[in-house]
Amino acid sequence: MSPLACPFFRRSLPSLLILTFSILLAPTRLYGQDDDVVRTNTDLVVLNVTVTDKQGQYVRALKGADFKVFEDGVEVPANAIVSFGFQDSPYAAVVLLDSSGSMEARLALARSAAIRFLDGLRDEDVAAVYRFDSKVERIQEFSGSRDLAPIGYAIKAKGMTTLNDAIAEASKVLAERPEQRRAIVVLSDGMDTFSKASSSKALESALAVGASIFAVDMSSLDTPGFSNRQSAMQLKDFADRTGGRFISTPGGPALRDAFTAIAEELGHQYTISYRPNNTNRDGKWRNLEVKVDHEELVVRTRKGYRAPKK
Repeated sequence: MSPLACPFFRRSLPSLLILTFSILLAPTRLYGQDDDVVRTNTDLVVLNVTVTDKQGQYVRALKGADFKVFEDGVEVPANAIVSFGFQDSPYAAVVLLDSSGSMEARLALARSAAIRFLDGLRDEDVAAVYRFDSKVERIQEFSGSRDLAPIGYAIKAKGMTTLNDAIAEASKVLAERPEQRRAIVVLSDGMDTFSKASSSKALESALAVGASIFAVDMSSLDTPGFSNRQSAMQLKDFADRTGGRFISTPGGPALRDAFTAIAEELGHQYTISYRPNNTNRDGKWRNLEVKVDHEELVVRTRKGYRAPKK
């Protein structure tokens, strides 16, 4: 059935739903004082949503009638919905592998987890792989490959950490992809020490291209301390604000399984696009929220977007 023939809100849409709430909006000038700045020069807002039960299991039996989308507290009407796509639409992802000196003892494990993620790609999905230390370097172009390029096995941990620059670069290359669903998968201890971009600029870049950040905290493998808490907070902030997921894992099989779960989530999403009723080009922040009729379910969404400005 054509998405235009399923207005979301014909209360008959069979839906598995998992949904990570993402806004695909064309970028303009990105930077500002607000941490969550994203500007657009299109009137179309594209959303993805993730819904789980309290045990973290994806909910697979919801219908369109179970969902309500709100912008600034006002429900989006059915006639504003432009399209509704099922979860089998392809996605493009960028895997960011921290190869800085602080990752020396964990690099092999991180590389193994990244391979596990690539192994979870479907035929129609693509992923690129980048490393970042004192600089950001591509080690694998976008492809559907299930393995890491040979150069990936020769990576040595060294130098400083440019996490923010890596996220900004990932956003830039994702902006050139045709896929509407986009993700950035970060494997890092989270302590940026050398980026030119600030954390807010990195966040803005991801928001502007509709990329959800899935952040795996490698610092959790160390003895807890202030720096580890700070790195975890930064990674969690990236994930929460972009509608992705923050994962803290002790490593080993749990870490590899976490990457399998990320690939699974990306493979089970709906995409909903609508035209906002508020067409004012005032540059103001607009809050987004999605609700379901079942109180026991957990909905993970993007926080909002910034309207275009004249």
